[in-house]
Amino acid sequence: MRAGPWIFTAFCREELMTIVFYAASAVAIAATILMLTGLHAVHALLYLIVSLLAVAVIFFDLGAPFVAALEVIIYAGAIMVLFVFVVMLLNLGDPAARAERALLTPSIWIGPSVLTTILLAEFVWLLVRGHVPPVAAATISPVEVGMTLFGRYLIGVELASFLLLGGLVAAYHLGWRQVPQAEAVHAPHP
Repeated sequence: MRAGPWIFTAFCREELMTIVFYAASAVAIAATILMLTGLHAVHALLYLIVSLLAVAVIFFDLGAPFVAALEVIIYAGAIMVLFVFVVMLLNLGDPAARAERALLTPSIWIGPSVLTTILLAEFVWLLVRGHVPPVAAATISPVEVGMTLFGRYLIGVELASFLLLGGLVAAYHLGWRQVPQAEAVHAPHP
């Protein structure tokens, strides 16, 4: 008895999802290691963004597209913008800015570009192949997530917002410095 084409297609789809999972995991691990070993804050942030995007691909592959979207929107988007804001807020002065500019050569973008291209190729491959994430036993809509977060877990959400506000105030105090009077008077106007 010959196996039908649907058996072959299901087997190939499972194998493809396994390959995508392991490739995205390897990208996440490599980007995280590069982020941890990076000497400059901006470069480390770029690798952290790639790592978070890889984790989003893993969530999508495991059948959680809503969590993958939240990973991209909240972590790779909003939190990273906050980190970049804090790095800019610390403003370490002209010597640090000159040193950072000297390091921002096109070769710095090779690592994050290669890892991001791998993730993009995996995502395009998933879309072209028509991969639909498996349906969970109970699908939870974004409305139900919002109702749960701002219902039963309202205290936790409020505490997290206070924690983020405390981090923002701490970043302001770390970055604030009083400009000496002589420097303020003789500073050239842009």
